[in-house]
Amino acid sequence: MEITSNPYLSLFIDATPYFLEDNKRQALGERRVGLGVMGLHDLLIYCEIEYGSEEGNQLVDKVFETIATSAYRASVELGKEKGSFPFLQGGTEEETNRLRQAFTNTGFMKKMPEDIRESILENGIRNSHLLTVAPTGSTGTMVGVSTGLEPYFSFSYFRSGRLGKFIEVKADIVQEYLDRNPDADPENLPNWFVSAMELAPEAHADVQCVIQRWIDSSISKTVNAPKGYSVEQVEKVYERLYKGGAKGGTVYVDGSRDSQVLTLKAEENTMDEEIDKKEKQKQKQKQKQKQKQKQKQHVVLVDTINELRSTNVTIGSEVGNTCPVCRKGEVKEIGGCNTCTNCNAQLKCGL
Repeated sequence: MEITSNPYLSLFIDATPYFLEDNKRQALGERRVGLGVMGLHDLLIYCEIEYGSEEGNQLVDKVFETIATSAYRASVELGKEKGSFPFLQGGTEEETNRLRQAFTNTGFMKKMPEDIRESILENGIRNSHLLTVAPTGSTGTMVGVSTGLEPYFSFSYFRSGRLGKFIEVKADIVQEYLDRNPDADPENLPNWFVSAMELAPEAHADVQCVIQRWIDSSISKTVNAPKGYSVEQVEKVYERLYKGGAKGGTVYVDGSRDSQVLTLKAEENTMDEEIDKKEKQKQKQKQKQKQKQKQKQHVVLVDTINELRSTNVTIGSEVGNTCPVCRKGEVKEIGGCNTCTNCNAQLKCGL
């Protein structure tokens, strides 16, 4: 299998505008790229294998092994043509060999086939990191496949988005299956049409750990847990991820937030609507209060100005003036200072 996308991904590193010199130095020095996937669940469905099953994990392991080894071999070939990533190049041949040796002895590289490690020692490699699994939530939905490495959340669900409060999403692959199998019962699909909410959290975690073995950076994966999942149960899932070699993990307990992007029923997010309604009411009340305060202050200011204009009062700090601080007392010389007889403010002292 030849990975043709790797050279093109690598070109983006040079084409990217960098606004900070440190970012530019790091990006060009490592030349990281992130070759990933989407539609993994579709693949398993086409193979009639259940996501999260032992058979499914064996196939997933083989798929990602193929992607990883092919990507690394392609990067080695690219390194022969354009040179290794700069951080793998030393000032001398001896230093370069030492850097290559250290690179091939990292935890991830020790799991790679021996021929790849030997090729890197001999020729270097163009990119420090090559693989990742992004969420692909929008792009996967757009092209009608499962997102990233996730199983389908459901084969009919509602997605909250910018185009509307709830958008009903139906997986194309179900209709495709029904078209090919007209006698099939849409309410009783085969077991390989398992959804994210039907899978045990442990099965979610195990799939991530299988894939992590062949991914040199991070993975976007959500371990979906049912409502009522306890703190202790969540803790055990994180322990399972850690022991399985995952670099990170996310456990989401269904309904644990007031609103969520994916729901099985549109009405499940009525709480979110109520919160929005209450928040809007609060904002309106605050706005009305601000307007009232502004109007009140404006009236007081006008009244004060009119009152002063209608009199011969002189406000100032000289003897005989009206105090500019309290506007009530008369300014008199007391103890060498021009002082207000009402608020005792010393307005002017000495010459």
